[in-house]
Amino acid sequence: MARFRRAYGASPGHLLLLLGCFAVTGWIVLRLAGEESAVRMLLWFLGAVIAHDLLLFPVYALADRALRAGAGRRGGPSALNHVRVPALAAGLLLLVHLPGVLGLGDGTYTAATGLTPRPLLTRWLAVSGALFATSAALYALRRWRHR
Repeated sequence: MARFRRAYGASPGHLLLLLGCFAVTGWIVLRLAGEESAVRMLLWFLGAVIAHDLLLFPVYALADRALRAGAGRRGGPSALNHVRVPALAAGLLLLVHLPGVLGLGDGTYTAATGLTPRPLLTRWLAVSGALFATSAALYALRRWRHR
């Protein structure tokens, strides 16, 4: 076991999980191979990877570094994760619903759902505000209990 770990760099469970991920990916590729929109999906996927790795990751890595530097190390509970978690949830919601939040693709959205995407910006802002407010309340409760 030690020789395997030294040669591979991780446990056999890791290798098994990685092989499972490759099997699922291969199955998805085989399912999409016959699709006429497979090339378009691949281009969107590559665009998302490039946008994330070259644009978004450096931005939120710098924001997190600034947040950690600003948080410092005081006594009591840290506010760091009380900002990170709602920011991550709000960011993911924004990415998932970005066309609707920006008011793009109204015709497609309406044709697919029968609804208008106009209230999506207001709803995203309300959900994001509720996430941050809940997190702030939990942080205040933790600080109060610590004292």
